[in-house]
Amino acid sequence: MNTTVLNTYQGLVTAAKARLTEAYPENITRIQVGSATCENAAGAQEVWQEFEKSIRTSGRKDIVLHMTGCTGRCSREPIVGIFVPGKMPVKYQQVDRDKAHEIFMHHVLGGELMGEQVLDRPTSAPDYQVLVCDAQHCGCCVNGSTVKTFREQLAIAGLDAAKVQIISTGCLGFCSMRREANTTSVLVRPDSIVYNVKTVDDVTRIIGEHLKDGRVVQDLVSNEASINEGFFDLYGDVVFFNRQKRIALRNAGVINPESLDEYIQYSGFKALGDVLAKGDPDWVIDQVTHAQLRGRGGGGFPTGLKWKLTRQNVKKECYILCNADEGDPGAFMDRSMLESDPFSVIEGMIIGGYAVAATRGFFYVRAEYPLAIRRIEHAIAECRKNGLLGKNILGSGYSLDLEIRLGAGAFVCGEETALIHSIEGERGQPRIRPPFPAESGLWGKPTVINNVETFANIPALLVFGADWFRKVGTEKSGGTKVFALAGKISHTGLVEVAMGTTIREVVNNIGGGVPKGKALKGVQTGGPAGGIIPAEFLDTPIDFDTLGKMGSIMGSGGMIVLDEDDCMVDVAKFFITFCQDESCGKCTPCREGTKRMLEILERITAGKGEADDIEKLERLAMLVKNASLCGLGKAAPNPVLSTIRHFRAEYEAHIHDKTCTSRKCKALISYEVDAEKCVGCTMCARNCPADCITGVRKEPHKIDKGKCIKCGRCFDVCRFDAVNRL
Repeated sequence: MNTTVLNTYQGLVTAAKARLTEAYPENITRIQVGSATCENAAGAQEVWQEFEKSIRTSGRKDIVLHMTGCTGRCSREPIVGIFVPGKMPVKYQQVDRDKAHEIFMHHVLGGELMGEQVLDRPTSAPDYQVLVCDAQHCGCCVNGSTVKTFREQLAIAGLDAAKVQIISTGCLGFCSMRREANTTSVLVRPDSIVYNVKTVDDVTRIIGEHLKDGRVVQDLVSNEASINEGFFDLYGDVVFFNRQKRIALRNAGVINPESLDEYIQYSGFKALGDVLAKGDPDWVIDQVTHAQLRGRGGGGFPTGLKWKLTRQNVKKECYILCNADEGDPGAFMDRSMLESDPFSVIEGMIIGGYAVAATRGFFYVRAEYPLAIRRIEHAIAECRKNGLLGKNILGSGYSLDLEIRLGAGAFVCGEETALIHSIEGERGQPRIRPPFPAESGLWGKPTVINNVETFANIPALLVFGADWFRKVGTEKSGGTKVFALAGKISHTGLVEVAMGTTIREVVNNIGGGVPKGKALKGVQTGGPAGGIIPAEFLDTPIDFDTLGKMGSIMGSGGMIVLDEDDCMVDVAKFFITFCQDESCGKCTPCREGTKRMLEILERITAGKGEADDIEKLERLAMLVKNASLCGLGKAAPNPVLSTIRHFRAEYEAHIHDKTCTSRKCKALISYEVDAEKCVGCTMCARNCPADCITGVRKEPHKIDKGKCIKCGRCFDVCRFDAVNRL
């Protein structure tokens, strides 16, 4: 064991703690404001300035502003957290300048909780929150429902339910802390005490001794309850976060992404210190392999195996690359992690570099991510200054430095060999494999390439243990997966759930379901090259293998929800358009095959489909899938194949009946006026850009379908529902 490394790391911890204690004394009231691309677009910078002005005007020295990264709650941003000593933290949603002023005057200065603006919370803050794990790994104990038992015993004890909030959550991640089978992990906040609960007596003791008398029930406390309390400052208090298990996003929205001290406070670089002190790269690879961590960039290749193969090929030089070239429509996982917790990704890269004997590494980041780039640059500079990057890291004798390369926006550069060519200054095109990058990659040297999320998992995996990480996920896929939840969903944003969580859990319980009473039609996973999973398969577990059997892929983590108004043929056309446009053109199957598929889909949606078009699409799709050079071409047909497989009737209606049941394909839509409903108000005629509606006032109007351009303006403006869309 290298004691020099441990002493050096402990010195960093002591210095960071001293600086933070000086900046944030115990009696400080903290106002937390998010700072990431999404938050800033929603007005977070203006909110910050308003709080800054209010603090200055008040003259109060015991109030500080605290910047964090993205919370992931996109539909509710900007989100402001108020942390008053001795009280539960409170979060406010959709805060603007005016609300910021009101929050400061009424809550921060006056102590008055503004209930109508609080984010998914009761109008008064509870004294305690009891988070009860209901994941599959926790035993379903206490008469079948731990949550129900807590609520019953709470009433018997005479405690006010408004003062003690019982919350059913997803996996809390304390699987390795349970001493016995058939026990449930229970977290009591704000004390951050984790209990092992098995019987009704355990529940009554926690209520009577802890919640009522304020004494910890020591014999029920988990053996290893040394958790990061910051995990739950934000995520335990709103419905959106209760069902999640955050590992890769563990610090997002909790710490200041530009503060190395705050990252160190939450066990930052502890994993690196332990690894370098142990001095055994093979042990690191064994831990990552045992944890069943699979690459989060899309393919799901075992990370430990990739590192092992690379290390076996290293003779002199080796490189480690972070793939942050995020090009999927609607995906923003990598950007959010880099903007919210860049030190975590850097720590993961250093550990990976040590495991494979790399001495130089690169971030490959999209140039469209200026804030992420700036924060990575800042984090790299801070790490160099504190001996965490460069020569002789933490006095271990190991040296590694990192730098940034900007991508030019080509989707194909997310493929590892195309990415390598781009870094080398060549055109971003894939090459034939083998040899794989583990054998011959950047400048012909062995190279490890993992994406942002994969590296972000590494420090937590090593701090909490490979067994813990493995138990969070499924048998073949350990840990969690981050998804960018978008589309027809009530709560858009970033969600992180344990592998094996069902799509229904993500869409309905976390995302809030489809808004406006619409019916869910399907969920598209895996980005533009992913497939569509219909509503009847919502109970499909989320992991690499299961999604593959359904005709989709995990991908980097896009998840787009589609409702009854979406046309599956049109959706397939949209994604194949993207893939065809982003094809690098190097191989004929992808270059020509995607173009021919697009032509057929355009013909079908234009009402000119032919009887054998479905069979042509299937043959073309399989040819492109089997013969393309890289992953982009091989996966591009997935939207077409999955929609034909699950929604074939819609294709047949387009081709044979010349109708679009979802009324999305303009060429297959027609409008007519219902003479019985039309009152002759002339509103439709006055708004028609094609002058195709005729009629006199107070008499039914008519639409000339030969002149109609199908813009739908008449349908939108009619107040009497007299215009029918057919």
